[in-house]
Amino acid sequence: MNYRHAFHAGNHADVLKHLVLSRLLLLLSRKEAPYAYLDTHAGLGLYDLTADQATRTGEWRDGIGRLWEADDLPAAFNEYFGVLRAMNPDGQLRYYPGSPELARQLSREQDRLQFNEKHPEDGRLLKENMAHDRRTAVHLGEGWYVPRALLPTQEKRMVMLIDPPFEQADELERCVESLNDAIGRMRQAIVAIWYPIKDERQLRRFYNDLSKSNAPKLLRAELFVHPGDDAQRLNGSGLVISNPPWGLEDELRQILPWLAKRLAQSESSWRLDWLIAE
Repeated sequence: MNYRHAFHAGNHADVLKHLVLSRLLLLLSRKEAPYAYLDTHAGLGLYDLTADQATRTGEWRDGIGRLWEADDLPAAFNEYFGVLRAMNPDGQLRYYPGSPELARQLSREQDRLQFNEKHPEDGRLLKENMAHDRRTAVHLGEGWYVPRALLPTQEKRMVMLIDPPFEQADELERCVESLNDAIGRMRQAIVAIWYPIKDERQLRRFYNDLSKSNAPKLLRAELFVHPGDDAQRLNGSGLVISNPPWGLEDELRQILPWLAKRLAQSESSWRLDWLIAE
């Protein structure tokens, strides 16, 4: 496994993924009952945008870098940017949270978080980054085994993020298998799968498989920063979300057009629809 997310931290795909994750967790927090958060391919949890890996690609500049000083952020960004500003109190954007750190800061005392990272070095760093928080547990195994190993949770509400490196040809299929495993163990589970958009033709089978999954309902949200006609570049990214909490669809319908305008690198667009309607 060679993928290191530090090269891509804070890019347009991270902005979409982490904004949606922040909204999922905040909408769940409207009820006092605890929830569990599981991250199957967690990364190291915290990124320095001035470090070698991030500066070599500079992807964050066309992602979170474009939004950092925006004066018209929608209200739905408040919690996500609250974490960012707390991590960068001098006003200079340097540190960026991965999904584990974002979830840790946005969750509550009664919530429980479990992170899995297969890459040995990133897993070690993740353990160090999370060692001070007793609500967290870090596992160093194969991310695809997480639904079978950790579900059902003792909490009746659960959010799982599936965000693999997409280094192998079968990872879209394995995402669907993991979704089915999770729903089979906790039918009410909120499962969010992040995926890159390069060649849309290759995604058609993925969409078809998702539409036949055993998720009770499944929402698709996609953001394009380029037209989807060049399979050699990252044209955009998407998330499919099973059992999305009430209110998320309406929020995304307001957020996605704003993001498409701000993060466009050539011709941007967005999509929000149901692969499985209720």
